[in-house]
Amino acid sequence: MTLKISEKYLGSFISKHEYDYIQPLVSESHRHLTNRTGAGADMLGWKDLPENYDKEEFARILTASEKIRKSCDVFLVLGIGGSYLGARAVIEFIKSPLYNLLPKENTPEIYFSGCNISATNYEELLTLCENKDVCINVISKSGTTTETAVAFRIFREMLVKKYGEEGARERIFVTTDKEKGTLKEFATAKGYETFVVPDDVGGRFSVLTAVGLLPIAVAGIDIGKMMEGAAAARLAYTDEDLMKNDCYKYAAIRNILYRKGRVTEILVGYEPYMAMMNEWWKQLYGESEGKDQKGIFPASVIFSTDLHSLGQYIQDGLRNQFETVISVKDSGSKMPIPYDPANVDGLNFLSGMDLNEVNSTAMKGTLLAHIDGGVPNILIELEDRREYSLGYLIYFFELACAMSGYLLAVNPFDQPGVEAYKKNMFALLGKPGYEEMRGALEARLKE
Repeated sequence: MTLKISEKYLGSFISKHEYDYIQPLVSESHRHLTNRTGAGADMLGWKDLPENYDKEEFARILTASEKIRKSCDVFLVLGIGGSYLGARAVIEFIKSPLYNLLPKENTPEIYFSGCNISATNYEELLTLCENKDVCINVISKSGTTTETAVAFRIFREMLVKKYGEEGARERIFVTTDKEKGTLKEFATAKGYETFVVPDDVGGRFSVLTAVGLLPIAVAGIDIGKMMEGAAAARLAYTDEDLMKNDCYKYAAIRNILYRKGRVTEILVGYEPYMAMMNEWWKQLYGESEGKDQKGIFPASVIFSTDLHSLGQYIQDGLRNQFETVISVKDSGSKMPIPYDPANVDGLNFLSGMDLNEVNSTAMKGTLLAHIDGGVPNILIELEDRREYSLGYLIYFFELACAMSGYLLAVNPFDQPGVEAYKKNMFALLGKPGYEEMRGALEARLKE
């Protein structure tokens, strides 16, 4: 199987009857997802996307990615949250966190910006782009998200100075609303090629749309295989019986543990290439579930690195957490440990052993130690790190997230809390229309 859940490390934390008790809630939530009758049903476009995506746009993505690869040394992806996390996670998972430094075949360096308000970061990126050919993909539904809009201003100015308006037009690609919004209007007026952020797919669920697929394709990754993997997962997870549906089982386990006071979930990877996938997962679950003073807090670690920093807390700290461990069976690499005649470190008993075996053993030892320490562990086994498997995993997490939200009795597809900081920032910066808020906020800051 491409993906499998193991309950081996949950036996002492969850009893059989608890699955039976939660099954009616799973079945009800399944009907809401299938019939589109639950909260946020108008944002379920991602659910059938692996089969019902726009084939004409998909072909244009492939054509544009080829054009970008041929015309630039540096590709800048401008977006925040779901507009960049998915693409970066996929590129680092399949290629490498060191993608930009490793030898590449006909693909540019790819940098992500528009996800902060750091003058230092922009200055460094502008320096990096000097004497190199550059293309840009700006991703924003509205075009007014501050972080991304500022980045677009900075790098668009750079392109116009470098290539002129006509030359810049061929190097700017816009992913935005299909018909409306300031960015769509601006792109149409300027003649930039545009791709669509679907109306019924939220940002954190958008990695398998043009939002994620264009940057992923530019990195030379087979997006067709990714869609095939996601389509296979869609077909695999149609049974409402959680004993026959690992995706629903994962959602049910999370909910059962949450009701027992396990309010923090730690996603665990054993490879550096999992780090950005962890970040994508944290947005997916944090933004979907954290509502109405409820929700599991999503955290993440990369072992064995973080065993030397957070391992003590996980082993002996507050027992309000559980772990979900991603084990990739075939990492695609092999590295035998050399023999040392002096045996200075006393590790000659490992000589000739593949590092993957050592890493796997570290995982098994950690699993046993943590459950002995009172931490439930969910083990998700993934076949490999190829496109098909990753597409499968992405869909698994998206569907499980929707189910988890419904089990928690929240709308997993909105994000009302995200707007609070934006309103305060606009008011303090003096944006027209926020004058009344500004005085009150400044008074509070002086208290």
